[in-house]
Amino acid sequence: MLTKLPGLRPAVIALCTCLALAPPPAIAQPLPQDGGVTTIAPMLSRVTPAVVNIAVVSETPAISNPLYNDPYFRRFFDLRDPPMRRQMSAGSGVIVDAENGYVLTNHHVVAEASAISVTLKDGRQLQARLVGADQATEIALLRIEAEGLTALEIGDSDRLQVGDFVAAIGNPFGLGQTVTSGIVSALGRSGISREGYEDFIQTDASINPGNSGGALVTLDGRLVGINTAILTPAGGNIGIGFAVPSNMAVAVMQQLIQHGEVRRGRLGIGMHDLTPDLAEALELGGVHGAVIANVEPDSPADKAGLKAGDVVTAIDGAPVQGATHLRNRLGLTPVGSPVQLTVRRAGSAQEIGLTMTVEAASSGDFAGTPLDGARLRDASRAEARRAGAAGIMVESVEPDSLAASAGLRRGDMIVAANRLRVASVADLREMVAGGRPIAALELIRDGRRIFMVAR
Repeated sequence: MLTKLPGLRPAVIALCTCLALAPPPAIAQPLPQDGGVTTIAPMLSRVTPAVVNIAVVSETPAISNPLYNDPYFRRFFDLRDPPMRRQMSAGSGVIVDAENGYVLTNHHVVAEASAISVTLKDGRQLQARLVGADQATEIALLRIEAEGLTALEIGDSDRLQVGDFVAAIGNPFGLGQTVTSGIVSALGRSGISREGYEDFIQTDASINPGNSGGALVTLDGRLVGINTAILTPAGGNIGIGFAVPSNMAVAVMQQLIQHGEVRRGRLGIGMHDLTPDLAEALELGGVHGAVIANVEPDSPADKAGLKAGDVVTAIDGAPVQGATHLRNRLGLTPVGSPVQLTVRRAGSAQEIGLTMTVEAASSGDFAGTPLDGARLRDASRAEARRAGAAGIMVESVEPDSLAASAGLRRGDMIVAANRLRVASVADLREMVAGGRPIAALELIRDGRRIFMVAR
């Protein structure tokens, strides 16, 4: 399935297969001997029945003229919806619960699907129902009904180490089930996609288009990742593949089963990495963590006493490696769950307890505007200094929202609206409260200033 993930850098990302996880910890172990031949065949004979091929039927407009998306043009010429054409695509999936028939795969594999079928290793073809999908983590959950299913045992991806041997199983190029092997090349990769929560496992096990949603397993047959993407200049494998860690996939799956969607909590903080220079300036030595850049008024963080400049070094006792790591942990914490943060302030450490509240889309004040669906916050002084202007940071954008349709991305900095400078979210609220519809935005994206017409 030669689909592209949006905003991947520095080259084209082809969507791919599944990855797998390690035992505690997944250290390399001698491979079994079978008649004098070194092999992992006994392990694969156990786990491959749990990896399935997924066929998706979707409908797309037969006419792609952008004028069809302009409501004024359509109304003036009395245009009806363009005719639709059926498209077929393929991917992979992993059975993780044989009793209930739950199958993990990638969001992009089943996005826009009108029909989904699953083919088991024994040749049976089954219709699948979409339980739910989460674009931010690239995880989707399907359900099938059949007897005699085989499920993969789920491993602890947090115990993976660089150098652990893994095997990737999936359906590359629609050829049928294929196994490749390699090692864990890196952990905690981010910056692969401009949107969402990222903590990718990187592997050199060959992953190709069609492997999306497949399994990454350790040599003892435990699932440690769901293959998602490859980094390639030409659309084929060059030994750089990425998988969503099993722990992240399971956290998403549990919410999809319970709610049909991921209900993320929020604390009301903006954050950035604690760089070595900043750690030295704050006399923190070798401390790792995330620096709180700003705290939203009346948010859980504000009520708990968190302050700008605090350094979060641990969450629920687990060390925080940086802002991305903390954001991922918070983003996968369900609404209403308690969170314990270890914070360094003025040279001393303290424990601060909070409760995650419902994540607001855009502080609730921009419904019906092109900003509806975007979480916004005031830019920190450091961010304003780098951009050379005060402004408003876009923290996240909900899929299929007005903000997403307008073209906003996480990381954009809004510096003007309707040709008027805006230095804070309060400035935008005042503009909207005054009855002025937002029609044009001036943004700073990746160091470049761009203009966007918002409808």
